[in-house]
Amino acid sequence: MSKPAPPSPLTETAEVVLERRYYLKDENGQILENWDSLCRRVSNAVASVNGIQPDSQDLAQRFFQMIHSLDFLPNSPCLMNAGTDLGQLSACFVLPVEDSMDGIFTSIRNGALVHKTGGGTGYSFSRLRPKNAAVKSTQGVASGPLSFAAVFDAATETIKQGGKRRGANMGVLRVDHPDILAFIKAKEDQSRYTNFNFSVAITDAFMQAVRDDTTYDLVNPATGEVAESLPARRVFDEIVDRAWQNGEPGVLFIDAANRDNATPQLGDFEATNPCGEQWLLPYESCNLGSINLARYVRDGKVDKARLAATVRLAVRFLDNVIDCNRFPIPEIAEMTLKTRKVGLGVMGLHDMLIQLELPYASEAGREQAAEVMDFIHSEAEQVSEELAARKGAFPAYDPQYNPYPARRNAALTSIQPTGTVSMIADCASGCEPYFSIVMVKNVMDGDRLLMVNKLFEQVARREGFYSKELMEKVAESGTVVGHKEIPEKWQEIFRTAQDIAPEDHIRMQGALQKNGVDSSISKTINMPGSATREDVQSAYLLAHELGCKGVTVYRDGSREGQVLNAGKAAKEQSAVVSTQGLQEKATLPDVLNAKRYRLKDVNQSTIYLIVCFDEEENPMEVFAKFPFDNRLDLKDKSTMWTTTCRLVSLALRYQIPMGEIIRQLDRSSGHRLDLPAQLSRLLKSFMAGTHHGFSSTCPECKGRMVFEEGCEHCVDCGYSKCA
Repeated sequence: MSKPAPPSPLTETAEVVLERRYYLKDENGQILENWDSLCRRVSNAVASVNGIQPDSQDLAQRFFQMIHSLDFLPNSPCLMNAGTDLGQLSACFVLPVEDSMDGIFTSIRNGALVHKTGGGTGYSFSRLRPKNAAVKSTQGVASGPLSFAAVFDAATETIKQGGKRRGANMGVLRVDHPDILAFIKAKEDQSRYTNFNFSVAITDAFMQAVRDDTTYDLVNPATGEVAESLPARRVFDEIVDRAWQNGEPGVLFIDAANRDNATPQLGDFEATNPCGEQWLLPYESCNLGSINLARYVRDGKVDKARLAATVRLAVRFLDNVIDCNRFPIPEIAEMTLKTRKVGLGVMGLHDMLIQLELPYASEAGREQAAEVMDFIHSEAEQVSEELAARKGAFPAYDPQYNPYPARRNAALTSIQPTGTVSMIADCASGCEPYFSIVMVKNVMDGDRLLMVNKLFEQVARREGFYSKELMEKVAESGTVVGHKEIPEKWQEIFRTAQDIAPEDHIRMQGALQKNGVDSSISKTINMPGSATREDVQSAYLLAHELGCKGVTVYRDGSREGQVLNAGKAAKEQSAVVSTQGLQEKATLPDVLNAKRYRLKDVNQSTIYLIVCFDEEENPMEVFAKFPFDNRLDLKDKSTMWTTTCRLVSLALRYQIPMGEIIRQLDRSSGHRLDLPAQLSRLLKSFMAGTHHGFSSTCPECKGRMVFEEGCEHCVDCGYSKCA
């Protein structure tokens, strides 16, 4: 008989996420469970593979305590599907795409089955012959990888994963494929391939050619013949340029991944799951789980004894998941059972460093993070070896390729996105730093709710610098840095993702990869909007040098305004470049949708900011209005705001990105109280999503979307574009 459940540790936000996405519901949408019963459902199902062994009931209780207390959480499909008729518990899959019509459409069918059960899929299109290559069977020519990627994308669009998770794909093409330049540019139009992340599989030979400024060969995969040679730097510059423009494609260092392939006799890695942290062989799957490092600091130190106990129990949990899983197709079951890979990761890394009073961007912070990850990996290896002694090693284990004692799992650790599960656990996501420390959430009737990071509030109250006024200032600026009320020590410790230099993001990823991560890491290298292409280039070169297996960069605001130059919106607005190299002014219809926001400027004067959008939700006009602006004391102020907003609106109609408009306002500012500075600050709040303005808006709850761990997700309800 199970013990009574302890009190729920959940926050209000966690309950909202669970109610929206995880709790089982009846046919009328009525919720059938709570946190206690969900944890019982999951733990009992995963412990049940032990049958009627004496420790099965005890194991179920231990699983329950570990999950219920938020010490560890499994991936979303496990939380959603364990103990249900669906029973598919893995998050990550890679499917092969063979160079034949039968192979291609078999993969599309299999991908649809995976998506239907809640998984994400990775595909390498590198086996497909290039566009216009000869097809002997039909005496025709091939349409190329991108044409088939569009078919995969359309198929994904029709599938809603189990009614809870949308389809997500990773599309990969090797850098030496003849169609690589077209692939690099494929997502210039952000309205295409919307269900895909695209990444280029980069080889060591290519990176050496970049450094040596030499050419490299493009090889037709159908014939093995060299199709042409290209300057490596030209191709590298194209990758850098597109990543600078909108974050895609990402890069995957495929040789680094294959050097750590535990079963090379079964084949080479070709692709990863949608967020890039799981390198898998064709037809392999992996189930994931994350330890909440926020809960393992005691008296200023990491409680390694308690952490070790959780690692050992978590590995048993994840290994059991493989045996109670219902795989979508037989080929996946066969391959997964051969290698028995699991992905034990972490979340709350930033919380742990904050409690240890170590800045995320410091060498000491990286050393501590690497030490903990290495400890987790060492404990995981030990328990996997013990499980192998009791239950048998993974069937593909071969001492010729595996220079370690027989163990139960071919791979044990990765660091995956934890967008929604970290919201349940109330901690920082994965190995990312916090995206914000103080946020403003608008509620009904125009009220503003300050949401303060719990650790920051604890420190601020303990150290005596907490005040509502300061929290308002931090929320308005988007950073703790630069506020004289906050001691420098705590400014450094509470630096957010945008406050941390790209090099420090990469060095953290490299330190973790080197120390205790079998597979790979899902992490976003955040860059300011002012970052240059050279900054992106340097990031890629450093990531390769440090042994990272992939990297995703995101320049702040780089996706805003991008759609203005692409697709339907561009055609309707005459968004073309004239022979003089100037953008033509967009023609607006007589009626536009608009949103009105009530704000305060630095003098606490009320301003109504009115933003007009086209049908694609692109900002096209900005107006500022003051209450009672016929008053003499406001008339001059109102006139200046009106004139400045007209200039901003004109710039928008000429399709100048909002980020560039803000930069120009900043350059025009002589003092933080002057008009350009005030307007810039208000527009920045929209760009950051504070008022759900020009940044991405959640399609489900209209909340704020942020870009981290290689994907956009909502900080309010947990919706993710990649999950």
